[in-house]
Amino acid sequence: STVRKVMKQYFKDLDGEKCSGIYEMVVAAVEKPMLEVVMFQAQGNQTRAAQLLGVNRNTLRKKLKQHGLD
Repeated sequence: STVRKVMKQYFKDLDGEKCSGIYEMVVAAVEKPMLEVVMFQAQGNQTRAAQLLGVNRNTLRKKLKQHGLD
């Protein structure tokens, strides 16, 4: 998968340097474009987008705000 390749390259590029916060880094990189695509697919309807994502609407609204998509 693309994510697997990118992660392997990330560790290779670190070349032994310490790192932390990888989970948040990956989630932030994937979450915003996912939300953009789902909101487009749902034609801006947050209730429909939340259903597509399998989250409640309040969670979706929080995520949209975090990424400046509100």
